[in-house]
Amino acid sequence: MPILQITGACFGYGGRAVLHNVNLTVEAGDYLCVVGENGSGKSTLVKGILQLLPPQPGTVRYDGVTFREVGYLAQDAAPRADFPAGVFEVVLSGRLGHRGFLPFYSRADKRLAAENLAVLGIADLRDRCFRELSGGQARRVLLARALTASQKLLILDEPAAGFDPLVSAEMHRLLKKINAELGVTIIMVSHDLSAAMDCAKHILHLKNRPLFYGTVADYWRSAVGRAFLEHQPEKCEND
Repeated sequence: MPILQITGACFGYGGRAVLHNVNLTVEAGDYLCVVGENGSGKSTLVKGILQLLPPQPGTVRYDGVTFREVGYLAQDAAPRADFPAGVFEVVLSGRLGHRGFLPFYSRADKRLAAENLAVLGIADLRDRCFRELSGGQARRVLLARALTASQKLLILDEPAAGFDPLVSAEMHRLLKKINAELGVTIIMVSHDLSAAMDCAKHILHLKNRPLFYGTVADYWRSAVGRAFLEHQPEKCEND
């Protein structure tokens, strides 16, 4: 069953399209990795999916989840020195979109936040101040927040960017677990091709328009996939 459908969409800035002719259907339970060179439109697509950029023309349609209920993890997850909230408070804030006009979080909201701290293996950080966390700990807390916002669809923009290989591998392991065991649909932008190929079920390759969309196995065999994988530098800058 589709959870997200994009039809004939172009996205851009100031009336100028930078991403053209996107047609995409993401099924519930899928794990889609979006790849491409710097400036190819990956982050622009994320903004379009989050409805921060309206399609001109085209449509973006959710099924079974509203865009306000989508869990989102931005690329920059560094703790801010002026952000005094506690870890549990940060994770619980993922339920803001579900609270409506109620002035308080429900018991179910608090239980879900506590459960997601456990899922991410950070229950021991519950009473810590968010700004005191390391970068890797903060990224896990914000992933728990995104998961608390939505048990259906997570949008992740370079979730492991800037971390050493061990921390990155652990982040991808957790994402694979969330997808496989909880059935959460994941759309992830990543420059880490080895992790993407290990975790994802489908690959979307962009170069200002879709060049490939299909299974990981088919991507390996495609001319687009072979060329991109053969010329991957050890590190890529963000687009």
